[in-house]
Amino acid sequence: MEKLRGILVAGLRYRKNPKGYFGKPNLVLKKYKTVIFIDSCFWHSCKKHCRLPAIRRKYWTEKIERNKKRDKEVNRYYKKIGWKIIRVWEHDLQKNYRNTLKSKIKKVKNFSVVL
Repeated sequence: MEKLRGILVAGLRYRKNPKGYFGKPNLVLKKYKTVIFIDSCFWHSCKKHCRLPAIRRKYWTEKIERNKKRDKEVNRYYKKIGWKIIRVWEHDLQKNYRNTLKSKIKKVKNFSVVL
């Protein structure tokens, strides 16, 4: 999350892991009515990287399915109240942090961002 300071360089004020928001977003840009979730590959079932443990497979399958269902519920909630939802896979941030963040920020604020 240290690298997220680049959002400030882009002129966006944010709150990191704020309390009181449904679904516990990683970042909230209140001025732009935007929540940002950084989804881990394991807990949110990334098709590229999620590998379920061999032990207690049924438990983990059900747990991850509940997480995916909750993600959809959270998305519906924010859409219903008129907020934007941005979801970023953690592997995208690790692979190409600058371009991933830059493209997501452009969705929030329509101007060219220099990071």
